[in-house]
Amino acid sequence: MTKAATGTTVTADPPAPAVRLPRRGGVGLALTVVAVLLPVYGYCAVGLARTGAVPPGAAGYGAGLGVLALLAHLAVRLRAPYADPLLLPIGVLLNGLGLVLIYRLDLETPGDRAAPAQLVWSALGVTLFAYVVAALRDHRVLQRYAYVCVAAALVLLTLPIFFPAVNGARIWIRIAGFSIQPGEFAKVLLAVFFAAYLAANRGALAHAGRRVWRLQLPTGRVLGPIVAIWLVSVGVLVLERDLGTSLLFFGLFVVMLYVATGRTGWIAVGLLLATLGAVAVGRTEPHVAARIQDWLHPFASIEAGRGANQLAQSLFAFAAGGVLGTGLGLGHSTLIGFATRSDFILATAGEELGLAGLSAIFLLYGLLVERGYRAGLALRDPFGRLLAVGLATIVALQVFVIAGGVTGLIPLTGMAMPFLAQGGSSVVTNWAIVALLIRVSHSARREYDGQVAP
Repeated sequence: MTKAATGTTVTADPPAPAVRLPRRGGVGLALTVVAVLLPVYGYCAVGLARTGAVPPGAAGYGAGLGVLALLAHLAVRLRAPYADPLLLPIGVLLNGLGLVLIYRLDLETPGDRAAPAQLVWSALGVTLFAYVVAALRDHRVLQRYAYVCVAAALVLLTLPIFFPAVNGARIWIRIAGFSIQPGEFAKVLLAVFFAAYLAANRGALAHAGRRVWRLQLPTGRVLGPIVAIWLVSVGVLVLERDLGTSLLFFGLFVVMLYVATGRTGWIAVGLLLATLGAVAVGRTEPHVAARIQDWLHPFASIEAGRGANQLAQSLFAFAAGGVLGTGLGLGHSTLIGFATRSDFILATAGEELGLAGLSAIFLLYGLLVERGYRAGLALRDPFGRLLAVGLATIVALQVFVIAGGVTGLIPLTGMAMPFLAQGGSSVVTNWAIVALLIRVSHSARREYDGQVAP
């Protein structure tokens, strides 16, 4: 009760009641169940198309995928109850669909089966996912280990130089039949470092330094260390001929710098430098020059009487799929060659699921990236915001670079499609990215718990 100047008594409005945001665990569980059932249906569809009967391992496949998904869901429910309920189901669905496509391609090469190994790597990825969600109580702890992360990333990027090249690129470590791709893990470590460094120096990056044209250039003391580390990492990747990952790191660096400073000029500078670098490397590196020629003239090998190359076969696969596809197990994308399960697995999806299925896959990736950006925007701390944006950008750039190469939009880069393609290092790293995004989204929503939600 308050008394106004006129002498009348005015009753103050009661305080707004606190709003407790729902945890949405039931929604996440329901979506996860659907994400398990759809790949199981696809697995059965492949068997029916190939042999006319449900594969004998369908129950075991469904049980295995279901147990992994349940383990991941329990970790989220217990340790990150406020997390975005869409992130985990999207990861489960994409991983399950990748296992189905790899199993379908294994049927064409009975002596070379990759699906069992991919299932093991998927189990390791989900285990790492559960550990990160359970053990990392606060994502801001990672900011303390920024320089440890960048040192580990540079070591991982350098190691493949000492091992033989595979298909023209030195990106693998092979020991006694066991192989990993260190660059996959390095990209997450570099994202952590970029986020920590840019968060600590965002003011100096945005306002200090010299203004050139419309771009505010920071002082060398501030921008120098991060540019030097980026140049070293990209230089190592060029020596290894892993230009796809080099392009990924460059794009990640530019996007995070733009988000930290809010200066659109960095996007223009990044595009200009990327164009100049692509022209220079394309003219000096024969391996890259050959890929550019294949991109510019995908049917030249057919006209020369040597048959269709990989890119041409991929374009034929997309054309054969049409709108609705030939059906799982009924395509001929194995004609593409040795990269069918890795670089060109998207061509199998396009042929057998058609434009409709391919669009659904792209929508899943787009939704995963959007939820990552949304979690970052909802956070108040700069490090968490930059980390979420960086991790989501990694997925976005990978999908663009790979899909663009397979469809003939840009030259091929030789990267692995997140979750879909064969590759243990890739699937484990992608599960780690989803785990970190879940931790960030949990922190973002928990900040509003017990308060008036905006």
